[in-house]
This record gives sequence, structure tokens and C-alpha cells, in this order.
Amino acid sequence: MSSGDGVDESYRSLPSLYLTFLSIWFVSACSWTAYTYKTRHFQWNNLQWALTSIPLIKALQLMLSFLFWYSCFNFQACSLWMSFGVYVTGVLFQTAAFVSFLLIAHGYCIMCEHLSLNERRSTAALACVFYLTLVGYKASVPYFTVLLLLNYFISFYVIFHHISQNLLVLREQLGIIENEDVRAMHDAVYKKYIMFKKFQGAMQMVAMAETMIYMNIYDSSENYWLR
Repeated sequence: MSSGDGVDESYRSLPSLYLTFLSIWFVSACSWTAYTYKTRHFQWNNLQWALTSIPLIKALQLMLSFLFWYSCFNFQACSLWMSFGVYVTGVLFQTAAFVSFLLIAHGYCIMCEHLSLNERRSTAALACVFYLTLVGYKASVPYFTVLLLLNYFISFYVIFHHISQNLLVLREQLGIIENEDVRAMHDAVYKKYIMFKKFQGAMQMVAMAETMIYMNIYDSSENYWLR
């Protein structure tokens, strides 16, 4: 524990800011969990339950951040363990989101009920490497920025590659359905196609945002590449 007397007053608004974001993420987590629970009788989707963990982890991180800064200003005590909890939950949140992107790109619970052995292995390997490089980056280990960017490049390539493959398969299915005039299956396949198109656009925005964040996080290009 350390004294909070020396905390910069410019950080005074942080507790309120974290509390606001905590409320938003907590409501999102509760809404998604309730929706998944209500629809369990109609569709038992493991992907939906996996996605539930993401807003819950983020809400936990924001709660710890709020408690850390609130205790610093109001109790003059900044907990080292609480700040470490913020660090760990932040890494877990990014890793969980990244794994979810990979699962959706593979078409898990959308195109197929189970991933192949090779897909499971590749997803687990990419997730482990992402977690380790993210830990090194957060700890300011030299050159880990380069490793993290390389991991991002490979991961986004895998994601976009699988999205393109799934879109190609769905286009072929739509063509067959339209030729044979099987209207009963058209809507379901078309919804999957639109979903993957929207997901592709969303991932393009995520890739651009991540690139801009990591390129502008430092004041100079030298510090950026050497971190």
C-alpha cells in the first residue's frame, strides 16, 4: 500500500469516468447474459456463452480501476494488488476478445458445430502467443511492440482468410439454392452471409483502430519500434 497524498489532482475525474464506463459494460453484460439464457431453449449456442465472458471481464477491470482510484483519492491508499488486478483483467479481456474473433472467423457455431483438430490447435497457439506478447508489451519489455505487431498481422491475416472462405462457401450455397428455387433455406443462408459481411467490415475497422493506437502511443518512431 502506498500513500495517495502525492496523486496528481488532474486524475480526480478518473473515478467518475471509470464508474460511468463500468455501468455501461455491466448493463451490456447483464443484457447479453439474459438474452443468451432466454434463448437457450431455442438454440444452445456455445459461442454465445463464450462471448458472455468478454463484457464480464471488462466490467471487472473497470470496477477494479474505479476502486483503485477512488481509494487513492478518498482513503489516501493506492493498492498495488488492485492495480495488478487491473493489469491482469486488461490482458485477459484483450485475449478473450481476440479468441472470440478467431472463433467467429472460423464459423464456430455458425458454419459448423465443432472446430477441426487443426483449427483448435492453431487457435490455441495464436491465443497463447498473443497473451504472452501482450504481457511483455504491457510490462514494457524491449522489442515486444514489434512482436505484438507481428502477432497482430498474422492473426488478422488468419481471421480475414477464414472470413473470405466462409463467404465463398455461402455464396456458392446461395447460388445453388436460387438455381433450385429452395426458398426455405435461402433466408437462413443469406442471414449468415450478411453476418459475415458485417463481421468482415467490423474487423477491418478493428484492424485500422489497433494500427493507429499502437502507432500513435509513443511520441517518436524510435521509441515505438524499440519498446
